Amino acid sequence: MKACSMLAVAALLALAAPARAEDATVSYKALSPELAFDAAKAAMQECRQHGYQVAVAIVDRFGTPQAMLRDRFAGPHTTPTATGKAWTAASFKMSTQDLAASTQTPAMQGLRQLPNVVAIGGGVMIESGGTLLGAIGVSGAPGGDADEACAKAGITAIADRLDF
Repeated sequence: MKACSMLAVAALLALAAPARAEDATVSYKALSPELAFDAAKAAMQECRQHGYQVAVAIVDRFGTPQAMLRDRFAGPHTTPTATGKAWTAASFKMSTQDLAASTQTPAMQGLRQLPNVVAIGGGVMIESGGTLLGAIGVSGAPGGDADEACAKAGITAIADRLDF
């Protein structure tokens, strides 16, 4: 009994030990502004090849805008929509097309009403080595599928430089 009590006290003391310095901070990878801009340019170029005038937004892993492009004839609504799609993909850690599909049931539809959530295809996570680096959002193509295809083209264009 005494040995069990001593073992329990030792375990509690180990859990209560002060945190080491390396446990007090976290490290993460982030896209450089140049890489974010290159992804946005490639996504816009893909949409242009299909005749679409779009806006493209890149956000970091926290949803903060990092790069934004709007083609000259893209509607004024496309800029906040692209940013919202990128923010949503980063926040929910899934594509906005997948989020749109998963929120079709009545129990999940409330997620669509949260502030800043844009559950329409066109927002895709940017990942490397299983780590979320950010997300890309495209708005202005005729439909979420086309927006998503352009977003994926933006990621593909920088994929060889993501493993930094």
